Amino acid sequence: MKKMVVFLCCLLAAAGVVYAAGGKEAAGGDDSLNKIIEKKKFVLGLDDSFPPMGFRDENNEIVGYDVDLAKEVARRVGVELVLQPIDWNAKEQELNTGEIDCIWNGFTITPERAKALTFSKPYLKNAQVVVVRANSGYKTLDSLSGKIAGIQAGSSAAEALDSAVEFKASLKDVVEYKENLTALMDLEVSGIDAVIMDLIVANDAIKRSGKNFLILEESLAPEEYGIGFRKADIALRNKVQEVLEAMAADGTAAKISTKWLGADISIIGK
Repeated sequence: MKKMVVFLCCLLAAAGVVYAAGGKEAAGGDDSLNKIIEKKKFVLGLDDSFPPMGFRDENNEIVGYDVDLAKEVARRVGVELVLQPIDWNAKEQELNTGEIDCIWNGFTITPERAKALTFSKPYLKNAQVVVVRANSGYKTLDSLSGKIAGIQAGSSAAEALDSAVEFKASLKDVVEYKENLTALMDLEVSGIDAVIMDLIVANDAIKRSGKNFLILEESLAPEEYGIGFRKADIALRNKVQEVLEAMAADGTAAKISTKWLGADISIIGK
């Protein structure tokens, strides 16, 4: 009898091990959301000189449209948002080495990036545009033939420029900068003739600085912003997307868009 009881106990224990293993396997091994909840921190990688998405204010605090969205997402998930400035040219490396949990800062969704990362659904429409000095006389892309353009290193401006084969070939040179703001400073003093950058950022830069810049009517490429996660972090991506859509439904996303962008241009849940 005792032998039978021992046998049954062993059998039940073995079954428990198999069940636990099966449960883990069924979950697909994706513990990305659980890791965030357990450490109670959500680390967001960003370029802290990219207004109005993420930048430092007069008190050296990181603020912006994406920052406010992320803060509310973190609050609703019940974790602390940690803002981690990164070298934008090494953003994917920062993500894949685990230094950050996502890239969320006017991050354009491109086919090339989508091969390496898992993206949220788009939350803002954007475009790559060309900024020139208003008194330069440049009105079209063709008028910049033989001129020098600046771009931010590692930005989608480079991809947009590569796609505009004829326009790129017409340029005398393309200069890379660490930040768009530095490129615009060089544009102001005629160090370069144009800056290729995000429309939303360009509009904000002109409004904030009051500089005599002009955005050409011809754009290089339409774009959409998304949040980038590690390829396997589906659970975390899904949770962030779920919370964003709840924010859109209750009007929070619209308020944040109006605060930073002047109108509700969010496309979350649309």
